Amino acid sequence: MTLRVQILKDKFSQSLGLPFKELLPESVIKLAISELKIKYKKRLFDPLITLWAFLSQVLDTDKTCHNAVSKIIAHLAQEEVEVPSTDTSGYCQARARLPEKLLEKVFNCSAQNLEAKVTQEHLWCGRNVKVIDGSTVSMPDTVENQKQYPQPSTQKEGCGFPIAKIGVIFSLATGAAVALCIDVLNTHDIKLARRLYSFLKPNDVLLGDRAFCAYADMVSIAKLGCDAVFRKHQSRTTTMRKGKIIGDCDKLVTWYKPKRCPKGLSKDEFDALPPSITVREVYYYISIPGFRTQRVSLITTLLDIATYSTLEIVGLYGQRWDVELDLRHLKTTLGMDVLRCKTPSMVRKEIYVFLLAYNLLRSLMWSAATTYTRISHKI
Repeated sequence: MTLRVQILKDKFSQSLGLPFKELLPESVIKLAISELKIKYKKRLFDPLITLWAFLSQVLDTDKTCHNAVSKIIAHLAQEEVEVPSTDTSGYCQARARLPEKLLEKVFNCSAQNLEAKVTQEHLWCGRNVKVIDGSTVSMPDTVENQKQYPQPSTQKEGCGFPIAKIGVIFSLATGAAVALCIDVLNTHDIKLARRLYSFLKPNDVLLGDRAFCAYADMVSIAKLGCDAVFRKHQSRTTTMRKGKIIGDCDKLVTWYKPKRCPKGLSKDEFDALPPSITVREVYYYISIPGFRTQRVSLITTLLDIATYSTLEIVGLYGQRWDVELDLRHLKTTLGMDVLRCKTPSMVRKEIYVFLLAYNLLRSLMWSAATTYTRISHKI
């Protein structure tokens, strides 16, 4: 999969044309501009050309502004249009003028368009699964970036780089990023997650590691008409004596509301929590010769064992590793691990453009895979 993403990335970074013009036509960008009521002057680097140049920039190994402007000049030469100066100041100013809201909206549109192509055969037990995780990105050591996204406190001043924490929700079916939030490094994953729950749709299943397994979050996800499958947090002790056994390595247990308000919750939110909830605990063992046998416990709100068997849930959690690969594509294959922009606003824009480029690559992969499958069935 990594090789496939790399091949597509190289194809578009070496092209002289505007990247993804078929998947990201002018009409989509203009509709977003219209809905956000963005006004701009008619010039070479309008929002459309600027966004396409920005996409070309993040896809290329040479991510300089000069290289991006050179590609626009090459494209205009093919179109037999008057070629502008190679000076990058106009493009840099145009990038600075691009509203963050526009990039966020176009990114969301790319995710929604791909999600709309998911059919019943691609679902898990008839449910759309989303996978959540957090990561970090580094950026240039400027005064503005250090102020907004400080370096780790364990590093001496002047000896580190600003780092931002990102929370991302990916679609298990398509691999596309469907939601993003950005914060400072010391933000806990669960705090980012609570800002992302609003992107879930009724009947979704949210899959995540132990960092997200909290009482309040189980309640919040259930209120949205969704379900969760998380690894059990290490602070919760496991005992065979409590709970109702409903199958091999499978039982229903009652969780009680914490006695004290956890960090990250307001008093009103804490008071609104129910006194108890029933969750399902599924556990299994990982046995590797030469290593100590490890027990893994999963907590889920999927209580119907007839619809969601023990093996189905264990198998689903095994696919959680896909989110690690998705983040690797973003940070390593596309090169988002070290950003180039020198102000916090431009850093956030750069992250959104990286995720937009990633989603457009995923759209191409989805189209190729579904087309090949249809042809195979006909043969």
